[in-house]
Amino acid sequence: MASSVFLLDLKGKPLIARDYRGDIPLSAIDRFMPLLQLREDEEGTSLPVMTENGVTYLHLRQKDVYLVALTRKNANAMTLLQFLHHLAKVFTDYFNALEEESIRDNFVIIYELLDEMMDYGVPQITEPKILHEYITQESHILEIMPRPPLAVTNAVSWRSEGISYRKNEVFLDVVESINMLVNPAGSVLSSDIQGAVKMKVYLSG
Repeated sequence: MASSVFLLDLKGKPLIARDYRGDIPLSAIDRFMPLLQLREDEEGTSLPVMTENGVTYLHLRQKDVYLVALTRKNANAMTLLQFLHHLAKVFTDYFNALEEESIRDNFVIIYELLDEMMDYGVPQITEPKILHEYITQESHILEIMPRPPLAVTNAVSWRSEGISYRKNEVFLDVVESINMLVNPAGSVLSSDIQGAVKMKVYLSG
């Protein structure tokens, strides 16, 4: 659960700021670049997750732009990092390139996308195909629709409406593997079983 999301230039200056929860002051982003430089000096490389004074900074760099999420909660770091990657993918899909110039030219639609893709710090719609159905780059405004697309309300946002198959089928495979370590005397030192359920669905609707 993110408290806020920022887009920064290479100097750490905010280009876009979206506060979702109000539990972290926006001035906290001023500590991001000094903290990043400190970690690079100590570790020799930049870390995607950093913490200072109870604030966790998660970031992703794309060309000359930093995408940064801030949180005070015990949030799932991989979920927020994945959201930042989806955010970069959506911006690239809309603007062809994610860089400082494209952000400055499209800040209105960026705020619209941030509002649709995250609600109160929780990731929502991240599929570019679905977002294109009601947020258009040409008008830079939220398109008024009589109802949201069905894909938005379904459990899987990437599935478009109106899919039809001649025959409804579901294929289910259960794949299991056993790993075992045995000593020369034949005693089992360690063992584990790993499994996966793979499904292919051809259902109309």
